[in-house]
Amino acid sequence: MAGTRGWLRLSSIAAALGALLVVTACGEGGSGDGGKGGDKTIRIAYQAFPSGDLIVKEKGWLEEALPGYDIKWTKFDSGASINTAFVAGSVDLAAIGSSPVARGLSEPLNIPYQVTWVLDVAGENEALVARNGSKVSSVKDLEGKKVATPFSSTSHYSLLAALDQAGVDASKVQLLDLEPQDILAAWTRGDIDATYVWLPTLEELKKTGKVLVSSRELAAAGKPTLDLGVASTSFIEAHPDVLPAWRTAQAQALDLIHDDPDAASAAVGKQLGISPAEAGAQIKQGIFLKPAEQADAKWLGTPGKVGGLADNLHSAAQFLVDQKQIDSAPDLDKLRKSIYVEGLADAVSP
Repeated sequence: MAGTRGWLRLSSIAAALGALLVVTACGEGGSGDGGKGGDKTIRIAYQAFPSGDLIVKEKGWLEEALPGYDIKWTKFDSGASINTAFVAGSVDLAAIGSSPVARGLSEPLNIPYQVTWVLDVAGENEALVARNGSKVSSVKDLEGKKVATPFSSTSHYSLLAALDQAGVDASKVQLLDLEPQDILAAWTRGDIDATYVWLPTLEELKKTGKVLVSSRELAAAGKPTLDLGVASTSFIEAHPDVLPAWRTAQAQALDLIHDDPDAASAAVGKQLGISPAEAGAQIKQGIFLKPAEQADAKWLGTPGKVGGLADNLHSAAQFLVDQKQIDSAPDLDKLRKSIYVEGLADAVSP
């Protein structure tokens, strides 16, 4: 059965990869040279959730710091699609959840990328919510119900963790793989009973639903999820000037979130197409580190002493194995080598 699962996953990856390569051939996927040193294009995958990454994009800080580069920002709806883009060689830098990173570093993907930043730690910005009228008032009530989430995402991981914590067999829940915009449409039609998803879609669903459990609660129970910055290993090596500039811009964004929340909210609001007040309320639902904390032993760590983030990814990968989502987890040593801490202290020093 494990072999069949692996074949099905590889088939779906191949299909998605084929579609992505068609897009790339049409000129929408970046330069397509695999991040070689001669190319001056930076292809960034971003997601529309409240984060310092959106501030960096809105403010144009990376463009200011690297005027010799052509910087292309492409919106993705989930970590699974970003992993597919990395497999295709059409992305250099990305904002992606810890669960898809754990999956990406595992068989069969074995994506050659490294974690370079912690964008945020999930709090109330990701949650399991049941639709009013679904007759679901607790996680235990989800057995036999239709529950949507983007597969291979942090929300998928957290949904499985919530079911496991409540003693609900995931095979007895009708799990549907939907992207956030499709979840909203299915919710409106009454096609699903519950969903685990992130902001800003979550904020809309909460108006006609009830939160059953949040990622902050699951983190307290030992199943934390994070949004991470990752970079292709070959790109890091080919363009040693880019990552320091990218980290400095991300650190500036974290400072803005902590020191000038109004300015941060205005920038995020413009990117999400919502008011500064709405953006500010959504930002408050996440947990954002201060720049210096990036190098803390709990997170990325320092050269020669990689931090606890590697252990977090190992736990996530092992949980995915237990849930029969992947066949095997990478060993801890491999995951430690996938945390890129060189030059981090310079970018986050006060």
